[in-house]
Amino acid sequence: MSKTLKKSGWCSIVLGIALATIVLPTRASAQDEPDDPPSRVARLGYMQGSVSFQPAGETDWVGAVPNRPMSTGDQLWTDQDSRAEVQLGSAVIRLAANTGFSFLNLDDDTVQIQLTSGAINITVRRLGDGDDFEVDTPNQAFTVFQPGHYRVEASADGSYTVISVRAGEGEATGNGETYDLRGGQRGTFSGTDTLYADVEQIYGPDEFDTWSEGRDHRYDYSRSSEYLSHDVVGYEDLDDYGDWRNDSNYGHVWFPNQVAVGWAPYHEGHWDWISPWGWTWVDDSSWGYAPFHYGRWVSVGGRWGWVAGPVAVQAVYAPALVVFIGGGLGGFGGNVGWFPLGPREVYVPSYHVSQAYVTRVNISNTTVTNVTITNVYNTTIIHNTTNITNITYANRNVQGAVMVVPQHAFVSAQPVAKVAVAVSARDIAAAPMSSRVAVAPTRESVLGSKAATANHVAAPPAAVANRLVVAKKTPPPPPVPFAKQQQALAAHPGQPLARSEVQTLRPANTAAARPMVKQAPPGKPATPGMGRPGNPPNAARPGQPAPPANQPINRPGNQPAPNERPAAANPAQPTRPQPSQPAPAQPNNRPAMNQPSTRPETTEPSNRPETNHPPAAQPNRPQPNQPEMNRPPAAQPNSRPEPTRPESNQPQPNRNQPAQHPQTPPSGERPQQRTPPPAAAKPAAPPQKQQPKPQTPEEKKQEEERQKREQQKSPGE
Repeated sequence: MSKTLKKSGWCSIVLGIALATIVLPTRASAQDEPDDPPSRVARLGYMQGSVSFQPAGETDWVGAVPNRPMSTGDQLWTDQDSRAEVQLGSAVIRLAANTGFSFLNLDDDTVQIQLTSGAINITVRRLGDGDDFEVDTPNQAFTVFQPGHYRVEASADGSYTVISVRAGEGEATGNGETYDLRGGQRGTFSGTDTLYADVEQIYGPDEFDTWSEGRDHRYDYSRSSEYLSHDVVGYEDLDDYGDWRNDSNYGHVWFPNQVAVGWAPYHEGHWDWISPWGWTWVDDSSWGYAPFHYGRWVSVGGRWGWVAGPVAVQAVYAPALVVFIGGGLGGFGGNVGWFPLGPREVYVPSYHVSQAYVTRVNISNTTVTNVTITNVYNTTIIHNTTNITNITYANRNVQGAVMVVPQHAFVSAQPVAKVAVAVSARDIAAAPMSSRVAVAPTRESVLGSKAATANHVAAPPAAVANRLVVAKKTPPPPPVPFAKQQQALAAHPGQPLARSEVQTLRPANTAAARPMVKQAPPGKPATPGMGRPGNPPNAARPGQPAPPANQPINRPGNQPAPNERPAAANPAQPTRPQPSQPAPAQPNNRPAMNQPSTRPETTEPSNRPETNHPPAAQPNRPQPNQPEMNRPPAAQPNSRPEPTRPESNQPQPNRNQPAQHPQTPPSGERPQQRTPPPAAAKPAAPPQKQQPKPQTPEEKKQEEERQKREQQKSPGE
């Protein structure tokens, strides 16, 4: 490295950041370009058990693969005793067992989720003024208004939805009605033709909630967060697999410390075809997402390090930050090769984009001048020159940087490390470089490395897979299947179709082809009711055919949940009328979960005969012996303990007044439950007697004698 380059290193960094603040178009304006793809995608970042994946527009279910980018139309199914985590950067979505999930829409401004069955936990970290975050279930659409923690559950038969808001605020819409939910509230929305709502205080976290909180903890305390933009997906995974070092030329550089000798980036993984970006790298490493879709790689002292983009600039996703060699362009005998881009080198997309997009995707991922970007854009895109002949790339000449595989292995999503081809440095130097690999995709390219598992993996039941959901925001048309695009893609190998081209391939009546949603009519604010339509007694939780061992919902009252203290003598509970409004917020000076309490437990059996109250919609969740993690407590109304009293003495909310919203209890505290009434019918509370004020000594003496006689008569009565 020359002294001149070293001296100019920091100057280039400062210049790049300055340009980012001046020339970087805003997210909204860039999205106005008709062919620009979204700046963000989701990442399938974690899996446990049996998780199946269906690419957008396809009918085959295949085994899911970690680090697979996800976008509009992609679907997931978590089978029994399985889980998955989908990361967005600004949010994370976690799937419980037996959950049907897909993205109806995912772009720079919208996250629209389709939940046909099961349960998801959502942590929303950032939400802009113009952003829409919506979860659509078979009978309602829930819109998130604020960052926070949300849980949405859709019943297995699609007849009801349960929404729990631990922190934040949102609105459920269905059948012309809207219902507000705030932190500390749990809403059950029953029915499909008509929507009936009941809102009450939230239950304590169960095992799925606790697991989700633990995953959030990794993000909130990540050491890597100070070195890159928070929109970079998956950066928390870097903490356990590498270390950050300061370099005089490149700033902060992350070096992986658990790789084999001779390892190089983009050498362990495979290539998938994902529209609208085209050829996309899917890395095998558990940390292998952020360093392969953002930033640049550099070889320092014989060791590869990753340089993230500017911290203050919103990151823009790229399918793979590489330069291709060979692959349909001659040389290598039909093989395909590539190497990673280095710092301050311009990435040129192979998909249809505007000049504004090229500027954004580069300035957000490296330090490079706008002049350099413009020159490269004019050469390779405006003049439609695929081959790159006038740029010197630093990593091309690094020993072991170039990976070469047979073309058929590249197209069929095979692991590249197992099929690598040895090529001499002379052949690499002589091969043409390109911004795209001119190879047309196949069905295997779309299904990915698990294409052989098609129709041999767990898939959602037909009733779940074909179930419609209610949507508030109109989603885009369904994706066009690859089979309908394949002929057009073969005409321009390696280049995805522009949006206008895809539109011509859609059927004339798109809605009739696959009506994914029922559009919700405009809603008016409504008040939750007291009862609910009946659901079958002892029904399983949403998305679960039978309660698993770690989530024993609807169990008898004499069987406590794991991590739940045995209740005191707790006979069968009597019928309890439900209030017409959510219960008032509870005081905040209650004993913590893991401390003994002086009052008896009030754990109730799930099959109690409540009035118009389906037990299945109200599971008793276990109270874990650990505090909630990473959830700010909501403001409490007061710090004075509320005495236990019969429910008949509780003041009922005025239906003409706004609903009282219970707040989320502070970390480590358990929501207070009111002592249930005795089995016999509760008598009405006697009215308070007025005490007349004596006017004379004689009247005062008579009054004292009368009270004394009444006290003497009380024990006999």
